[in-house]
Amino acid sequence: MRGQTRQVNGMGEEKHGMNTEQVKEMLEAFSEKIPALLNSLTDSIYGKEASAKFGAAVADFYTTLKKSGMTDEQAFKLTEQYMSSLNLGGMIAKAFAHRGEGEE
Repeated sequence: MRGQTRQVNGMGEEKHGMNTEQVKEMLEAFSEKIPALLNSLTDSIYGKEASAKFGAAVADFYTTLKKSGMTDEQAFKLTEQYMSSLNLGGMIAKAFAHRGEGEE
């Protein structure tokens, strides 16, 4: 059926099994749900409580490295890597940045 269109009840064209009313209903549902989902996600990543937990985890990691005998420089470098691995927003941004590489 690829590339083919057909009339559906005289209401318009149907492509790939969806008519305009179905698409409209889907978009309305998305417009209601997505903003709340994004707000929730943003709050869970960057909210006050999440930030406090992130800071505490990073501080504990650094302290553990120092107590194990690492130099300040070694502990700092590993802590930077640890912070990067916990930064969900940064990982998502990197994924999208690398996604476009090689595509032309």
